[in-house]
Amino acid sequence: MKQSFTLRGVAFSALFAALVVVFGYVSIPLGFTPVPVTLQTLAVMLAGGLLGARYGFFSMLLVIVLTALGLPLLGGRGGIAALLGPTGGYVVAWPFAALLIGFVVGKVRSTGWAGYAVVFLAMACFGSLLLYVTGVPWLAHAANYPLSKALAQGLYPYIPGDLVKAAAATAMTVALRRAFPQERLTGHGSYAVRPDGPAARRS
Repeated sequence: MKQSFTLRGVAFSALFAALVVVFGYVSIPLGFTPVPVTLQTLAVMLAGGLLGARYGFFSMLLVIVLTALGLPLLGGRGGIAALLGPTGGYVVAWPFAALLIGFVVGKVRSTGWAGYAVVFLAMACFGSLLLYVTGVPWLAHAANYPLSKALAQGLYPYIPGDLVKAAAATAMTVALRRAFPQERLTGHGSYAVRPDGPAARRS
């Protein structure tokens, strides 16, 4: 059955959108590249992991739409120009990253090592590597770099940090879903991870 958006789900989506904005101010310029190190991808991972596919996607889409309308949500920058800058390719992939993370995490029914491994792989693959699929080519285009330079400035330096963020997002997602199952955040049924092992379907 098709489900409509709930007020609670929209509210938490807005909260996670705000978290992305706040995390954007935790920015470390590397000097040799226009792509800074930020905590924004951690917020994207958490949005997908905790809100699920639908609301995770909506939350990240909200950031993009409001930025396009001129709100300074990306490190104090707003407008279409902010989305068309060197880092815009990473940003446009955020909704799809959250969508895929939410889909995979919603299928995890165990808190054992296998469950942790699946969640971590979802965070690393969709919350990190997927962003480079659009981010690196756009960086090459926007900064007029050859692809090899775009990879050197927009991918390789960030892999260690991304793995750390994926591990942190995995630990936080599994722990928080025990205390706050997805339906408590969004008002829709989900697979809620239990401390004793398998998750139970809730409606």
